[in-house]
Amino acid sequence: MNSDKVLDAKGLACPMPIVKTRKAMNELQTGQVLEIHVTDKGAKADLAAWSRSGGHELVETAEENDILKFWIRKG
Repeated sequence: MNSDKVLDAKGLACPMPIVKTRKAMNELQTGQVLEIHVTDKGAKADLAAWSRSGGHELVETAEENDILKFWIRKG
């Protein structure tokens, strides 16, 4: 999956991944994709809910070596 920006939020606990995601999304144009890397398992539900509530699209998720990866398209 191609992304326009990558956010490293590994090692951060809730709510910091969401706070950093919101800040990074504000820097993107509509239609661009943010790739987020987190280690907090709670971020899976948090980022999905945050994407929906903000009008963004959670395009894809993956897990690689205990790192959760998310791709969110800005709405």
